[in-house]
Amino acid sequence: MTSLRQLVQLLERYPDLYVRYSRGPAADASKSSIDTESGLELPGLSVNPLSAEPWWCRPVEDWLARQLCQYKHLAERNPARFAWTLTGRTVARGPDCEPLLAETIPIALLSRELLAEAEARYERNFRAGHGPED
Repeated sequence: MTSLRQLVQLLERYPDLYVRYSRGPAADASKSSIDTESGLELPGLSVNPLSAEPWWCRPVEDWLARQLCQYKHLAERNPARFAWTLTGRTVARGPDCEPLLAETIPIALLSRELLAEAEARYERNFRAGHGPED
């Protein structure tokens, strides 16, 4: 995928689409995520949902930009990690309330161009990095 527009079209085909930042589908095929704080193995892969919630009334591209930017630091800290989309069966929630997937099916890799577009949109359309005390 090279643009948010393409990702929107993919989401129309796969409404239960998620993003994951990792070493990729092959590396994740035979393992689950690990909760780094406790050291516990989780019952699935930790992912971030790309389907907008029903209350979301802004453009879907804004939702996608925000979701893609939430965990981009994982790839920034470790160049071996990259963003890819997948679907699967939700089996639990992780320690940050993120969905944990089993029986995953890789769908597409996300290009640096797409991630740069998402980051620019996120910074332009949101108060990125601000919280209730700001």
